[in-house]
Amino acid sequence: MDLVLSEEQELLQRTARDFVAGHTPLKRLRQLRDASDPDGFSRDLWEEMGQLGWTGLLFPEDFGGSGLGYLDLMVLMEELGRGLAPEPMLSTVLLGGNALLLGGSEVQKQEHLSQVAAGKRLLALAFQEAGSRYDVHRVETRAEKSGTGWKLSGEKIQVLDGHVADLLIVSARTSGGANDDQGITLFALRADTPGLTVTRQSRVDSRNVALVRLDGVQASADNLVGRPDTGGELLRRVVDRATIGLCAEMLGGMLGAFDLTTDYLKTRVQFGTVIGTFQALKHRAAKMYVETELARSAVMHGHRVLDEGRSDEAIARAACIAKARCSDAFVLIGNEAVQMHGGIGMTDEHDIGFFLKRARVAEITFGDSAYQRERLARLDAY
Repeated sequence: MDLVLSEEQELLQRTARDFVAGHTPLKRLRQLRDASDPDGFSRDLWEEMGQLGWTGLLFPEDFGGSGLGYLDLMVLMEELGRGLAPEPMLSTVLLGGNALLLGGSEVQKQEHLSQVAAGKRLLALAFQEAGSRYDVHRVETRAEKSGTGWKLSGEKIQVLDGHVADLLIVSARTSGGANDDQGITLFALRADTPGLTVTRQSRVDSRNVALVRLDGVQASADNLVGRPDTGGELLRRVVDRATIGLCAEMLGGMLGAFDLTTDYLKTRVQFGTVIGTFQALKHRAAKMYVETELARSAVMHGHRVLDEGRSDEAIARAACIAKARCSDAFVLIGNEAVQMHGGIGMTDEHDIGFFLKRARVAEITFGDSAYQRERLARLDAY
């Protein structure tokens, strides 16, 4: 497996890096947080990313995209992670967009994916529930038959960017028990649907999630994403792909924290000496570098597996490997970065703290390293 970028991907990397450096400095994240910005990101930048073709990288040209691959998206996600850019690539493209791309009807794809590719529509996937932990198949939200359609009732938690989504894709149980793999159906609901209430919440990394309540929400056959009772399999495929994409963002976050730290080590003077010359700190910096390189190999492997069209089981294994590696590495690098900045690293005024907070949240998103290793063991029949 070739673990290097092509010339075109290197060009995309340079373009994305310049864009992030010029438009999304870390001080913007601080400004969005301190001002309690209603969106939590820039809609103007999101539309500009759409004009650059970035929000439609994964989508076929028939749906307004550029029809490129996951490795191209990895390059972009890495640079967004390096700058901690809060724009909703994960929620809109990798979660909501992939749900429609993999399971939606032709009408749904034409209507929504073209608008996502243009940077004019935001999506969210509402699949987590209280007590579900990382199990995408634990669904208690019910969808009961009502005439020719369904009536949905229940509550979803931790819906990424749900407060700004124009369209929410919601999982609901149409048959079976709360823990059954089968009997789950996905519904695409507009945010203004009667009976659907979205409450904004904030995480420690200043990113936004939402609490979504469904109180007798009416849905018709046109709202179905895929076939009834088969949404569990689709949901698992979507989350595995989003997990691999999140790992690319986490890799970028590691590199951003590492760059800040090495710059500090090269300039901070203590006892009349630049602290980067101290052997103990050199060893710690070397450990950080090794962790980023190991993570890069796992992340590139995951995206190659997706681009090669491997089986769902192979994709699941790659997602587990990448997420376990990145969860541990990002937290380690975040901790080391703050410690090596000394006293200033512990203050809110210094940017390095944003990387530690992002590491803590990303670590548990879609499952922490312990969960991923346990799942990998099950997949390998241990």
